[in-house]
Amino acid sequence: MATLKDVAKLACVDVSTVSRALNNTSYVHPETKARILAAVKELSYQPNVLAQGLRQGKRHTIGVVVPRLHLTVFAEITQGIERAARKLGYAILICTTEEDAKAERECLNRLRNGFVDGIIIAGTGANNRLVRDIHSSGIAVAQVVRRQERDISSVVADYEACGYDAAKFLASKGCREIGLINGPMHIAPYRGRYDGYRKAMAELGLPEISTTSLEACNSFEYGYQCANQLLDENPELDAIMAAVDVQGLGAMRAMKERGVQVPEQVRLVSLTGHAVGSMLETSMTSLEVPAYEMGEKVTRMIVEEIESPSDRKPSPQHLVFPAALVEREST
Repeated sequence: MATLKDVAKLACVDVSTVSRALNNTSYVHPETKARILAAVKELSYQPNVLAQGLRQGKRHTIGVVVPRLHLTVFAEITQGIERAARKLGYAILICTTEEDAKAERECLNRLRNGFVDGIIIAGTGANNRLVRDIHSSGIAVAQVVRRQERDISSVVADYEACGYDAAKFLASKGCREIGLINGPMHIAPYRGRYDGYRKAMAELGLPEISTTSLEACNSFEYGYQCANQLLDENPELDAIMAAVDVQGLGAMRAMKERGVQVPEQVRLVSLTGHAVGSMLETSMTSLEVPAYEMGEKVTRMIVEEIESPSDRKPSPQHLVFPAALVEREST
């Protein structure tokens, strides 16, 4: 592999001149620079990006901590993060936690002690003190999907509106026994969805019918079990709201096995839409969040923080993206 010295030798210049020419740190005569660039091309020289970053105090790498990627909105968000990061000259390192606080803590400590300039996190809420400590140490941090800390920038969706709008929509379809499959209330999006659902049910004069668990809830199996529980305990149930698409997939399987017709007997809505919902045999009505755009935005925010001088860091920003109801066959 060619080195900086090889380039200098071929171009008949000093190593320092090659460095100045490639990094544009000071003036190099155009003819000399052309000779250096020709040598770079001939030798297929690739600069050591990591070494450059360490010298400049930047690694041009962002850590991304999310619960999981498979069949979740986090996959689309991460794609948005990666695309925006690449455009801005950054790479990403992805950690998945499966909502396990210990795994999340280990991920955060590895990233903190590794080669990252910033961390984008959709946290469990169990490691907020560590997140604050990382941020105060000078590593940029931004929250996505889940806002736990007011002093750290965030990009989220309007989860309360998702719960409220979905309940009102189902009521407009004639539903009166509307069940909610939710998740742990200490995680902000689940709490927001429930608050919206509760508000709508109170306005409609309808009973609350919800199920939740402290266990990992972002799964097909969880939706399947919760749907069976709702149907067992509420024989007149005529609608189910699932917090996320993968729960909705599990609920749909449970109803199919029980011979419950969707939407003739029970209507189904996902409160956080994902691309897979439109491709099902019975396509799923959902509140679609602009996941890709959220990923791009949070990346631009964290890069702004990374690249700002230490004495002029931007103030925390908290952006809330609206969701749009997309009606499909399940309602």
